[in-house]
Amino acid sequence: MNEVIQALFEVDQQERKEHPVYGSPEYWRLRERDAQRRRQLLEIIENNGLSAPEDYYHAAMVFQHGETVVEIQLAHTLAKHGAELGYRPARWLAAASLDRWLMYQGKPQKYGTQVVPDGKKQRVWDVDPTTTDRDRAKWDVPPLAEMHQRAEQVTKTEPMPPMDHVPWWLKEAIKRWSAEEDAQ
Repeated sequence: MNEVIQALFEVDQQERKEHPVYGSPEYWRLRERDAQRRRQLLEIIENNGLSAPEDYYHAAMVFQHGETVVEIQLAHTLAKHGAELGYRPARWLAAASLDRWLMYQGKPQKYGTQVVPDGKKQRVWDVDPTTTDRDRAKWDVPPLAEMHQRAEQVTKTEPMPPMDHVPWWLKEAIKRWSAEEDAQ
């Protein structure tokens, strides 16, 4: 296992134990440190520094916190490879990174791992209705009902983040969700 990759992963995870509020100066400093970690990992990847299944998982988790579709796609590729090499925790991450990749494009997620704020509550991002809980279980993803319960719990326990500068895909979804609610 690559010790540098493991250290980058551990710092990434440690910084998320007390995640700063979205939009705060601390949040933007975290995002810059995240970007530095991704740049360092990209150099390691380009120099063929990944070998153990855990390396792929650790690198994928850091890229899962990326900001672009390309970074999230790389997270998915890395996690999927880690899962194929037999590292069980990479299974869930492969599903979650696929969901985030789809979400960042404004598309429905496959497994239902992504929860987002809509200005009023937290909600599970739109999910492909053809995906079953059996499909989810194959990737160690909890049933969709459990994810909806998680969204409700987060709504109760965490403050709503500022919605001023949300990404385009979330702005579009909020408009659509609002229109759907008004039509009911």
